Amino acid sequence: MVTAALRKIVHVDMDAFYASVEQRDAPALRGRPVVVAWKGVRSVVCAASYEARKFGVHSAMPAMRAERLCPHAVFVPPDFVRYKAVSRQVREIFARHTDLIEPLSLDEAYLDVTEPKSRLASATAVAETIRAAIREETHLTASAGVAPNKFLAKIASDFRKPDGLFVVRPRDVLAFLAPLPVERLPGVGKVMQRKLADLAIGTVADLRRFDAGELERRFGRYGRRLHELSLGIDERPVTPDRPTLQISSEDTFEHDLTLDELAPHIERLAEKTWAAHQREASGAHGRVARSVVLKLKTSDFRILTRTVTPSERPSSAHELTEIACALRERVNLPTRTRYRLVGVGVAGFVDRESFEAQPELFHRVA
Repeated sequence: MVTAALRKIVHVDMDAFYASVEQRDAPALRGRPVVVAWKGVRSVVCAASYEARKFGVHSAMPAMRAERLCPHAVFVPPDFVRYKAVSRQVREIFARHTDLIEPLSLDEAYLDVTEPKSRLASATAVAETIRAAIREETHLTASAGVAPNKFLAKIASDFRKPDGLFVVRPRDVLAFLAPLPVERLPGVGKVMQRKLADLAIGTVADLRRFDAGELERRFGRYGRRLHELSLGIDERPVTPDRPTLQISSEDTFEHDLTLDELAPHIERLAEKTWAAHQREASGAHGRVARSVVLKLKTSDFRILTRTVTPSERPSSAHELTEIACALRERVNLPTRTRYRLVGVGVAGFVDRESFEAQPELFHRVA
């Protein structure tokens, strides 16, 4: 088995994938701000072209907000059948170079090219060849990052977007990471960013200088993980075709809330989770979720989860919201209890085609 120190990882990320497919197939949309989303109060943005992003529009944003930010945007309903077909084309290009492909979604994947099938001289050459083939065969562009591990490759792929390639060589890892803001690290959201800022940690270099034991004392296992990331350490291998077990979104509040105050937050998180679920359902595995999960963390850091598998799986973000909100009734804690975090997830994934062909089988098992 190849050790982490010897790995050569490529992260390939299609540029504004859904929107770019729409612009490719409809020349009238080229150069215009395109938002891939259904219009409506409960719709979220699946993708935005770079022209729309200039106005602050981004994926997972409520469609109504995107419309306010960019009133002249062209809204196009998503066509996941078409996106999935293009994704298969891209996956076939990857497979010419390696069998170690870990898809993250329809539009991005990790590739372990330590020993490429194509016998190219370097991981950089593999990435360049893949990007050229994508451009020639799909008439779309992709950005890529090349690095010794997955964490670094993913950061690198974002450095020269769109249509760019960035390489982080092993000898350059520490220097590459040092000036980056800590929010570039996986798991560092706005809340964690503020907590680190309170410790005078704003960059990866600041994080690296901070005592590792103190980080772990304050943030548990994630504190240890932060220290490892600051040194560019990521031992995770590329795992081909890893099936999704759960998709979730969660948020930590600035001020603790009661159960009754959680409804609007549950609705917002359900929208995000549902958008990710739809991408999974239209992805390479074509799998759908049957169970709904509500996660809560109390003000004293106690974690609770409540799960239900309804007789009919949720078929919209609205249904997911209703089921998740109803799960609050299963929380048997005093009404005065306050919560610092809420999460909404879907689980119990099954093959879509099997589920639709034999729904009575899954309902009976439930």
